[in-house]
Amino acid sequence: MTLHTDQMSDSFRIGAMLAVVGGFLDAYTYLARGQVFANAQTGNIVLLGVHLSEGDFKKALSYLVPILAFVVGIFVDEWIKHRLEGKVALHWRQTVLLIEILALIVVIFLPLGKADPLANALVSFICSMQVQSFRKFHGMPYATTMCTGNLRSGTDHLVKYFQTKDPSRREKSFHYYSIILFFILGAAIGAVGTKLWGSPALVICCILLAIAFAMLFVKPKTE
Repeated sequence: MTLHTDQMSDSFRIGAMLAVVGGFLDAYTYLARGQVFANAQTGNIVLLGVHLSEGDFKKALSYLVPILAFVVGIFVDEWIKHRLEGKVALHWRQTVLLIEILALIVVIFLPLGKADPLANALVSFICSMQVQSFRKFHGMPYATTMCTGNLRSGTDHLVKYFQTKDPSRREKSFHYYSIILFFILGAAIGAVGTKLWGSPALVICCILLAIAFAMLFVKPKTE
């Protein structure tokens, strides 16, 4: 069974590229911006609680900032969707991608150290917009900035395949695990790039986002 989509935003190719970006950004903020997770807010929430329990309020604040930025990103994304959908030449998801690119360009020029809270806030903000805007591929719910849900869904379909021998379950499981592998690939590239070039390595993410932006102009083939 071959999975099809009637929206390019639901395509596996865009999902894979965005997963690479998601993994890259998590590695970047953790390695270069004070060991903060840009995407996995669960980790930030846990670390927030830990530092609050230790009375280290300054450190706790460094984790609260990206959490709040993530929340704001969801609000902004929904505002963009309802204000722009069907009203401008660009698809509203393309607007989101442009905002991501511009925000990352700003982050590139923010100095390491004192500007880390702002950099982490910007990255968390755009990651929340990305995960809110691109929520399905081939009609299946997924995330490009975190892996827990993808791991659960992929394993669930794999179990169902062994139970029913339904090939569509196997294919769905393969797609979920593939997205996870692309996220890991992005984290690896992000780690190497950050160590070699620092913040300018984010240009790689900008290029991938620009490709995804261009791909949204293409109408996918349907059967």
